Amino acid sequence: MAYIEIKSLSKTIKGKTILNNVNLSLEKGRTYGLVGENGSGKTMLMRTLLGLITPSEGSIEIGGAVLRPGKPLPCDVGVMIENNSLWPELSAFENLKILSKIRKKVGNEEIKKTISRVGLDPESKKPFSKFSLGMKQRLVLAQAIMEKPDILILDEPTNSLDDDGVELLKKIVAEEKARGCLILLSSHSPELFGGIWDEVIKVKSGVFTKSEEESEE
Repeated sequence: MAYIEIKSLSKTIKGKTILNNVNLSLEKGRTYGLVGENGSGKTMLMRTLLGLITPSEGSIEIGGAVLRPGKPLPCDVGVMIENNSLWPELSAFENLKILSKIRKKVGNEEIKKTISRVGLDPESKKPFSKFSLGMKQRLVLAQAIMEKPDILILDEPTNSLDDDGVELLKKIVAEEKARGCLILLSSHSPELFGGIWDEVIKVKSGVFTKSEEESEE
């Protein structure tokens, strides 16, 4: 049964169509790969799913509730999207501790376990500003998965990750999928996710087309 229903969704900005009559049904416990060039509409769809963009036409339902821009999301969502950042002067633990106070769903031990899960040291006092790009990306991943969300939206999550980081990301995606999370993941390198994606959605000029080829289990 679909958890996200995207119906006749379009977005036009200054006469340019960014999303063109998108219709998608997405289920929990599955991983969907968005594949397309920069500017094809992948990030715009993700931002619209987060309620950050108001569509020109169409609707989005999540868990049966209609998504309304400016209103709280009807579910828990973890996000890695371009230009994500955290407090530069704070450590990994301090950053996630501040974020955890918003929903009050996780405590100190869960925060530390999540930091360890992405391959970082939860006891380190190093500020985020001194992290390498790969370490920053790992901590952004940690904040996305920390509260066990219903949906994970991952926009080019392999950016700045080394080979070990990519393998760790793939392991975490598989674990989150097994937990029942719905995962929407975009990548310029679809070959990295063979066996991870359940369905590939090809994106070109705002048109989203599900591939008939499913990844190998």
